[in-house]
Amino acid sequence: MPASAYSRSEHFRALWPWLPLWALAALLAIFSHGPMPLYSTRTLAVAWEMWQHGHWLVPHINGEPYSEKAPLLFWLIHAGWFAFGVGDVWPRVLEVIFGGTQLVLVAELARRLFPDRPWVAKATPWMLLALGYAFLFGLQIMYDVLLAVWTLAALLCLTPRHDRAEPRWLLFGVCVGLGLLTKGPVLLLHVVFPWLLGPLWNDWARQHRARWYSRGLPALLLGAAMLLAWALPAGFSGGDAYRHRLFFTQTAGRVVDGLQHAEPLQNHAQPFWWYVLWLPALLFPFSGWPRAWVALAALRRPLEPGLRFALCWLLPVFVTFSLISGKQAYYPLPEFAGAMLLLAGAIAVLRERRPALAYNGWLGTWPLAVGGIVFAVFLFVLPNLVASHRLNGEWFDDATAYSRFFSVVFLLLGCLLLLRGRGEMRRLAVAGLVGVLALNSLFTLTLWHKYDLAPASQLLGAADAQGRAIGFLGNYEGQFHFAGRIAHPIAELREAGALQDFARSHPDGLVVVHTSKLTPDDLRYPLLVQPFRSSWVVVWPAAALADLRAGHTPAEPTQPTRIYPDDDWRYRRQP
Repeated sequence: MPASAYSRSEHFRALWPWLPLWALAALLAIFSHGPMPLYSTRTLAVAWEMWQHGHWLVPHINGEPYSEKAPLLFWLIHAGWFAFGVGDVWPRVLEVIFGGTQLVLVAELARRLFPDRPWVAKATPWMLLALGYAFLFGLQIMYDVLLAVWTLAALLCLTPRHDRAEPRWLLFGVCVGLGLLTKGPVLLLHVVFPWLLGPLWNDWARQHRARWYSRGLPALLLGAAMLLAWALPAGFSGGDAYRHRLFFTQTAGRVVDGLQHAEPLQNHAQPFWWYVLWLPALLFPFSGWPRAWVALAALRRPLEPGLRFALCWLLPVFVTFSLISGKQAYYPLPEFAGAMLLLAGAIAVLRERRPALAYNGWLGTWPLAVGGIVFAVFLFVLPNLVASHRLNGEWFDDATAYSRFFSVVFLLLGCLLLLRGRGEMRRLAVAGLVGVLALNSLFTLTLWHKYDLAPASQLLGAADAQGRAIGFLGNYEGQFHFAGRIAHPIAELREAGALQDFARSHPDGLVVVHTSKLTPDDLRYPLLVQPFRSSWVVVWPAAALADLRAGHTPAEPTQPTRIYPDDDWRYRRQP
């Protein structure tokens, strides 16, 4: 073992500075408000319906088989529910565990790929925990953080250890299979390129090309067999329509349609350069650190194996996702770890080969410091701007009660980033983590009531428990099922006349309407009105809504409409 490499005990001791700090911030953030619609609520709705009706093999949502995702995350949620009971605490703790595991894996990956540069293994997890978008998306009860865990674990199996150069093929196949069971075949996009390009970065692969590919292919087939061991019985159990969607119109169909700009992806269709525009936001705060860009620009051949590995991973995945027309900012979430690995390696090379640039004060964190201080000044003067009517809007009104407290936080972070000397990267990481935690707290205090569907969910859950039917005008995304513990499907009322038919069949039923503007009738006849994002959720008695849509005057309600939150007068304003 090289003298410069970490010993096992040194490696574990190196975990404690960043892992507890990140875990504390993640737990504070994820429990500061409830599960976020529509991502988290939809995942919980599927897990709840599987649990409620015993659908352990085939995921279900709103009474129908759910072919969008594989079941591993739902099974992990169920494992916690078996142990601790049904609730949203365990799914959130699970996401924090996934995020912490991702940090540990990327530290180990950096240690193996840069055995002679221990600084990279120390820096990479710090840098990954500071990424604002990755931190905030990690608060969602979603599949992508778990997918990142299996991606990193699979790639770790390909990297050489000091006592073994050949990859651990069996473990590689198992990690691939678990990734496939998390989100389906898209996992292959994240792991296949470092394997295919192995001779470009791995000495053992270059010397044993035939064994590299002849053993890697069966490992990938093992992963595929793990997926099929679930998918085949699930497909036959879920019925013909589910089986067709599962095998033909999900991942494979999405990729093909995306490359052809087909209709099914029109809601997520973006131009090929869309991810380039998103890079500054996805890589913030390091996108605002001049030293990072100088380090990348200063790289020269020959590149060491760790840097070649990162490029063989990131560039093909980035090009592939750019060519697929359907795009979301979280699709390349597993590659964020690779981006930080590349950046940390580039900075380590810069520190060795060009120390004048590596420690130049003008390439430090001062642009981010100035941005933090400017934002602090804005928050401090926000109450005055609102009082003078220079800024108008509900968020500005709500934020004035807290803005000066948060201005102090961002002022201190800006001052922290103005410091010079050793530890610049760690100061930036701490500032990034604390800053995004502060923004999440400000969101909770000022905007969460526009995302909190608990009032409507509780009302609908009580109606469902009484045996009253529930309808939804339009496409229902499962947002009420888990919070309301709803046990029956909610009818989607899409076609003309569907509302009238529903009201005739269920005169005591309820109908949920998602509307962008309220009318006086919306404040008179419904049971509940609450804001949702920039629009409104209105829960109606089905008969009253049907009468209004038919041009008749409904019976006068026996009780006034509940306006959430807390019957605030702002939500009674006439349109």
